[in-house]
Amino acid sequence: MTEITIKRLGLQGDGVADGPIYVPLTLPGEVVEGTIDGTVLRDPKIIRPSDRRVAAPCRHFKSCGGCQLQHADDAFVAAWKVEVVRKALEAQGVETVFRPIQTSPPRSRRRAGFAARRTKKGAMVGFHGRASDTIIAIPDCQLLDPVVLAGVPAAEALAVIGASRKTALSVLVTTTKTGLDVAVTHGKPLDGPLRQQLAAVCDQFGLARLSWDAEVVAMQSPPVHMLDGAQVTPPPGAFLQATAHGEAALTHAVQEIVQDARQVIDLFAGCGTFSLPLARRAEVHAVEGDAEMVAALDQGWRMAQGLKTVTTEARDLFRRPLMPDEMRKAQAVVLDPPRAGAEAQIAELARSEIPRIAYVSCNPVTFARDAQTLVNAGFTLDWVQVVDQFRWSAHVELAASFTASHMRG
Repeated sequence: MTEITIKRLGLQGDGVADGPIYVPLTLPGEVVEGTIDGTVLRDPKIIRPSDRRVAAPCRHFKSCGGCQLQHADDAFVAAWKVEVVRKALEAQGVETVFRPIQTSPPRSRRRAGFAARRTKKGAMVGFHGRASDTIIAIPDCQLLDPVVLAGVPAAEALAVIGASRKTALSVLVTTTKTGLDVAVTHGKPLDGPLRQQLAAVCDQFGLARLSWDAEVVAMQSPPVHMLDGAQVTPPPGAFLQATAHGEAALTHAVQEIVQDARQVIDLFAGCGTFSLPLARRAEVHAVEGDAEMVAALDQGWRMAQGLKTVTTEARDLFRRPLMPDEMRKAQAVVLDPPRAGAEAQIAELARSEIPRIAYVSCNPVTFARDAQTLVNAGFTLDWVQVVDQFRWSAHVELAASFTASHMRG
């Protein structure tokens, strides 16, 4: 047995000792012993715990792989997430002001991707175990909205009729104003009998919509999400913010950055998370690569009351970023790219005369890379607001305010 001291947490939330040696579920300052296997400490035993260690609030924590940080107190997790962003920026030579972190409450996640496997006696539904293909049932999950957990029986029924014995279904369950929206992937090929069975499950459990490998097979009523009063029905499996709290925190930050801009461009706009609220005060041009999400955004705008004009464009911003001359009439740009960031688009924003940029990110490393490009081009990173809507995980989200040099002073 080898005894080591944990020096820090890595980006995945694991404890890291000199070597580096990685030890899950540990905290800085803790002394642990176990057997070193390459870069991992196997069968770790904590010899001296950290004073930041707490009893996990969820009884599934040790076996379930859904959370990484329930063994640390809330203040530690909050400070660590802010520090992850700060260090990513420091690595790029960028400094800024950090606002207090906004953390979503327990039991507030409004969507979950369950694994559902058919068994000899029925089905098993839950999350995969830590570093395992085993499915762990999570009836007392402290992360998910209880309405999402109520979708587990429907997922079990879907696995019984639609899963092969070799492959687990992926069942994405999302709360909406009209009921649960359920999107299934990795299921059996659709045929007539399976379609009938799936429709019966939709009816039995009162699902708003049921899709199978992106095809809608049954719908009792369109699943509706409210975006500042506008009703939007996203395509199956579409990106949405994880919690209502997180969405509100990010939207508030974006609105503050945009200020009184009369014309705004929303890049990577999705289904209109920011476009539609911003249209209360500004004309918005929303650009998104997924044509179905663009259509959902446009329909939501057309059905809403009291919004200014929202124009839409389906465009791959990685291959065809908006050019400076296409942005010349806007007073602000909002962008919310995927984890890869927006390197090509940021290069064009750096050459533009856009006064203000609201950057929403789910990856501190690619955000810091893009921030350096903007700062080198003369923008100031005014402040960063970290938003923790993936509570107890290593995932970090943020909103950041950039101002062009001619707007300062």
